[in-house]
Amino acid sequence: MNLARALRSTSGHLAFAVCVSFLLGFALLGGAVYAAVSTLLVRDAREAIVAEGEGLRDAFHDGGRAGLAEAVRDRVASPDEPDALYGAWFDGRAIAANTPRGSVPTRDGWREAQDDDGTRVLVQRTTLAPGVVIATGLRLRSESGFLALMARTTLAALAIAVVLGLLIGALTARWVSRRLQALDATAMRVGAGEIALRAPSDGTGDAFDRLSLRFNTMLDRIEALLAGVREATDHIAHDLRTPLTRMRTRLDQLRTQGPVDPEALEPAIADADQLLQSSGALLRLARIEAQARIEDEPYVDLTKLARDALDLYEPIAAERGIALTLQTQPLQVRGDADQLFQMTVNLLDNAIKYAPANTGVDLAVARTGNHACIVVGDRGPGIPENERDRVFDRFHRGERHRGTQGSGLGLSLVRAIAVRHHARIALDDNHPGLRATVSLPLAHEGDAPPAAGAQNPGPTR
Repeated sequence: MNLARALRSTSGHLAFAVCVSFLLGFALLGGAVYAAVSTLLVRDAREAIVAEGEGLRDAFHDGGRAGLAEAVRDRVASPDEPDALYGAWFDGRAIAANTPRGSVPTRDGWREAQDDDGTRVLVQRTTLAPGVVIATGLRLRSESGFLALMARTTLAALAIAVVLGLLIGALTARWVSRRLQALDATAMRVGAGEIALRAPSDGTGDAFDRLSLRFNTMLDRIEALLAGVREATDHIAHDLRTPLTRMRTRLDQLRTQGPVDPEALEPAIADADQLLQSSGALLRLARIEAQARIEDEPYVDLTKLARDALDLYEPIAAERGIALTLQTQPLQVRGDADQLFQMTVNLLDNAIKYAPANTGVDLAVARTGNHACIVVGDRGPGIPENERDRVFDRFHRGERHRGTQGSGLGLSLVRAIAVRHHARIALDDNHPGLRATVSLPLAHEGDAPPAAGAQNPGPTR
């Protein structure tokens, strides 16, 4: 039963395929060598037969029929080669011949026949003059013996090849199984809960090593997602508990009062709005992270997208006396227009939220190499360098911004959208303030950069 299962397994199929391929290659090689050697031996025999025929032709030219008859009789009586065959016929009458019966062609040419003992015989018939016919030939005794020995040797080698093929096939299947065994053991332990475990890599760069690296990349992604879920759960437990507690307390107070003043409901409604905003942002974040990459998405005009974002936030900025400026150049990227717009307005919203009154916020779309950059700069307090990596985490709020309104998910959405679009995010000092740069791959990497002066500064707002 175990043998039957092994033969039906992938390793068994691989061993069988290797064995059959090995045997087929050996059989083709052996057959080719046999055919080549046989052809070579026959060609050498023909050359020897033709040479004997030329000797008899010379004897006929020098001595006529008498000289030819004497030459043939001498060679039949005492041939130089024991397997040589000769014959001469004058006007249909045999003068001398040692050729086997039926071996001489009826017309000029070649014939291959068999002697009485089964030996192969090769004979050439030639007409030297009207009524004068000669035949020269060879018993292919040594050639046949050599080919028979070669055939026996080939069969013996084939038997050895069968054993070697089975052995090599089994070793190959075992090697493949051992290479996959580590990956299988890792998968089993990860499935049992050891999420930090990784498959070993030998650094050879072969298919198995690349599979291990891709498997580890997948595990890294899963671990990162699980860490995000745990972190989000922790933040939900801490950050959403406060508005829920406040809402519960206020509603409980309103329940014990008489007629409810509508204004007394405003704080509870604000808390409910904050909870709805946070839950909506979490849902959008989860959907974006679950989506595939953007290789098949349409082209997006970043200039139009930036202008629309600026138009949306112009009234909000005007309330605090913040001037919005725009600098663009025509660039296109592949992606989801709605998500890229969401990413841009989130960056603008952060910049306007933390920018001091009567200052400015700059939005620019520029090209750097093969990337289109969306740059948002403000003149606010900025973010300390040691916190810049953490601001993209869910619900993260800097110590100095704990009292600022917001869900703490805006930059998490920015990072999720950037990851889906193969983009890089950089936070730098704006001296003063913060400058956020998102670098997106251009839709056409071969496009030439715009000529000098092609930048199109937008109006100051």
